[in-house]
Formats: sequence, structure tokens, C-alpha cells
Amino acid sequence: MAHPEHPGDPCSLTSAQQRRHLQRCWQADCDLDPMILRARQLRHQGSLPQATCVEQELLPLL
Repeated sequence: MAHPEHPGDPCSLTSAQQRRHLQRCWQADCDLDPMILRARQLRHQGSLPQATCVEQELLPLL
């Protein structure tokens, strides 16, 4: 079930909903750079399933 603020199609969000979503992302206070570097390192080492798991954490929440 989709959250009312996050319908399946991000294009259907109103500008106010997009603004609130962006503000929530900024408040998450998460440094993604180390995660990106870790995913790259895992891929380079051939640990594809682990790299995929880390990359999933980097995907935006809608």
C-alpha cells in the first residue's frame, strides 16, 4: 500500500508534497559518500550481492 504522501508515480506529487519530501530527506542527515565508496569497493572485489545491498540503501524513498 502506497503512503498518501508518496504515490507510486513521483510525477503525481504536488509541489508542496515534493517540497516536504525534500525537507525530510535533508533532515535524515545521512552522509552517502562513504556508502557509495563502499558499494564501489565491494563491486571491485567481486562481492556483487553485498554491493547490491549497499546500493539499495542509496535509492530514494518514494
